[in-house]
Amino acid sequence: MSILNIFTQDAFSVMRITDALREISYVPSVIGKMGLFQTTSIDTLDIAIEKDKAQNRILVQASPRGGPGQTFGRSQRSMRMLKIPHFQVDDAIYADEVQQVRAFGEEVAVERLQGKIAERAAEASQFFALTEEYHRINILKAGKLLDADGSVLFDYFTEFDESQAAEIDFDLDNATPGEGALRKKCATVIRQMATILDGLPYTGIMALCGDAFFDDLIAHKEVRDTYKGYSDAASLRTAYINAGTSGIYGAFEFGGISWANYRGGESVGVDTNKCHLFPMGVPGLFRTVYGPADYIETVNTPGQRLYGKQWEMQNGKGVNLEFQMNGLHYCTRPRVLIPGKRT
Repeated sequence: MSILNIFTQDAFSVMRITDALREISYVPSVIGKMGLFQTTSIDTLDIAIEKDKAQNRILVQASPRGGPGQTFGRSQRSMRMLKIPHFQVDDAIYADEVQQVRAFGEEVAVERLQGKIAERAAEASQFFALTEEYHRINILKAGKLLDADGSVLFDYFTEFDESQAAEIDFDLDNATPGEGALRKKCATVIRQMATILDGLPYTGIMALCGDAFFDDLIAHKEVRDTYKGYSDAASLRTAYINAGTSGIYGAFEFGGISWANYRGGESVGVDTNKCHLFPMGVPGLFRTVYGPADYIETVNTPGQRLYGKQWEMQNGKGVNLEFQMNGLHYCTRPRVLIPGKRT
């Protein structure tokens, strides 16, 4: 049996390779582990988001019985269409890489080739995992979906006609901070977040911090004084021991906010002097939508997170491999994204 004829077997179909790709252990990601982004699969290439801009609540004035009452306008609805971006990695396996399996028969050859594809899929899956973390962290930081080169794919503040809150100065390098000044800053954030969310429920506020911000925060006199004499002081002593696969160097709670030191790398990370605050547990706030691949086999089917495909080279010297992701990450209310700085 010719080595390339092996690729005509069901083991190398789009769905089987896609299944193998999904079974790879993806690179750990902070935001992915948090489950912050609710994922959905759709069978189209675009999504429509309808926003109902509720009017400000008004006090109702007393009016004469039998006379006309007070009037008010209708809510204003707006529609936004967002196209799911396409991300693709191309690869190939050449005949010379697998020629030694010819003598072992069809079954062994299939296993060997599946292993080769799995190796390439594992590599590709790391690229896509890093890309998703990059997309999500930039949404939390600036409300923007950025491409790999830093260009803007979607600015959600523009898309949803909103503006970002002013950056909060936590004044962490102040050698003589005022009594309770830091806790007042935290209270300001909590009140501001509650006002922005209005009646929407949320379970807490999280802050992803850069290294210098976190170091000065945990060393702040007010933070350390708060924990003195309490069993929770252990959380300060152990705040830097979670750097393994968790994606953070450490975390603790103060002032009603959960602070986490984000472990970045390469182009994914948080500026050392910054923090980024956002609410947790808000229904439908952060979303990820996966669309179908651009294959005949996947037309009008619910999108998968990742896809893989192979086809024989025209010159018979190997097979081409392709891995792709069609995913859109977005925040439906970017105004809740509050930036902070160390000084």
